[in-house]
Amino acid sequence: MNANTLTDPAIRASRREWIGLAVLALPTLLLSIDMSVLYLALPHLAADLQPSSSQVLWIMDIYGFMIAGFLVTMGTLGDRIGRRRLLLIGAVAFGAASVFAAYANSAEMLIAARTLLGVAGATLMPSTLALISNMFQNPKQRASAIAVWISCFMGGTAIGPVVGGVMLQWFWWGSVFLLGVPVMIVLLITGPILLPEYRDGSAGRIDLTSVGLSLATILPIIYGLKELAKADSYVIPAVSIAVGAAVGAVFVRRQLRLSDPLLDLRLFRHRGFRAALMTMLVTAFFMGGLFLFVSQYLQLVSGFTPLTAGFWLVPPAVGMIVSTLAAPRVAQRIGAWPVITIGLAMAAVGITLLTQVGVSERPVLVLAGLMIVTLGLGPGAALVTDIVVGSAPPEKAGSAASMSETSGEFGIATGVAVLGSLGTAIYRSRVEVPEETPAEAVDAAGDGLNGAAAVAGQLPDRLGAELLDSAREAFTSGLNIVAGLGAVAITIVALILLRTMRKFKEDHTTDDERTGELVS
Repeated sequence: MNANTLTDPAIRASRREWIGLAVLALPTLLLSIDMSVLYLALPHLAADLQPSSSQVLWIMDIYGFMIAGFLVTMGTLGDRIGRRRLLLIGAVAFGAASVFAAYANSAEMLIAARTLLGVAGATLMPSTLALISNMFQNPKQRASAIAVWISCFMGGTAIGPVVGGVMLQWFWWGSVFLLGVPVMIVLLITGPILLPEYRDGSAGRIDLTSVGLSLATILPIIYGLKELAKADSYVIPAVSIAVGAAVGAVFVRRQLRLSDPLLDLRLFRHRGFRAALMTMLVTAFFMGGLFLFVSQYLQLVSGFTPLTAGFWLVPPAVGMIVSTLAAPRVAQRIGAWPVITIGLAMAAVGITLLTQVGVSERPVLVLAGLMIVTLGLGPGAALVTDIVVGSAPPEKAGSAASMSETSGEFGIATGVAVLGSLGTAIYRSRVEVPEETPAEAVDAAGDGLNGAAAVAGQLPDRLGAELLDSAREAFTSGLNIVAGLGAVAITIVALILLRTMRKFKEDHTTDDERTGELVS
């Protein structure tokens, strides 16, 4: 079916579409769980595979980076070959890669498996969101459907550590990946029955040169960011980032010249579209980093088991889901941008609380801060996604969805890389390894809190306790500093939106008159 035939906003979705939404929610939930499920499994994984600090970061976020790298290509590919078809192809690939990751026996093998999972995930993410935009033409229903979808995405990121904790209580760390197999089987069985097919019949062939340029833009930048974690030399990372930026400029110029570009940059003429992507990028950046820090804090500083740490993260996850689902109704009364701005201000308050977290106290302050953060960011995530998708014509839904997902995924993955690297640098500058520590254990203790915890268990009680106290203090300092940066950045974004809110309203009023869609 050609998406151009579905343009009447009065068309209301039937029961079939709502059941189809439940089917689309499954891979969305799973993909986001895979973003954070390793947070609690990291100590077990590190003990088994013995990865270096740089390999740990690669294992944690190569999945998100590969999704971000391929989203634009896969979103446009889905517009051309069919969004349901691409979704089902991705389901097969994701299930196979999940088994590969579950039984990886080395850090290099796990990195390779996570890479394949990311490529497969990139076929699923834009397909689910683009199908929702086509299935729900009524703007109010679309907003509610996207709220459900985004609550699965954000909720999955939050409950990933919970799922990981439960699995780790009874199984080995690789079991967390096997969750993907039954979910993908369900999708393969129900998808052809419940999900309609949509494609852009007027689209031309995909430009392979643009595909290559997009990857040559993102991957060198990713590599540069990752290498910063080693802190041995900044020359190679800087050159890599510069190369990626230069290729990116070539990519943009090519898209502007093509009549049927891989990435339709004309969408960026919409002020609300630009602001929505900026908001998503900044909030995802700090949320990705903070969840990594908090998950490790609960285990390695507070001393909780993976299962207990996971359950401490349940209230923030529930708060995020509830606030996300409530966002469309609240926005209908006061407007989308006021809800987004108020939520950002609320999140900044919650992140500020995390700057006061210490080593000796119980993690009640961590829970309170994270709860406020998730309550504040949930509504914005749903509403900015609706704004991005609603700004594009139906035939470009896949392209718009890919840009939305690229912003979020790249933000999370970059947050883990950059903030993780910053935390590592702070830890190394502040940890004090006792002089009596054996030479072979010094490097491991100075590499990160995971290494210090492992080394401390092998040292005499007094020496081990002294090392562990210093390592926990150093790690918590990193958490405090990262939280402070996050509070400042999100406050700045909220102030920018507050100052320009009237301009957003004018833009969306014009869009309403042209398309009949309510977006603010």
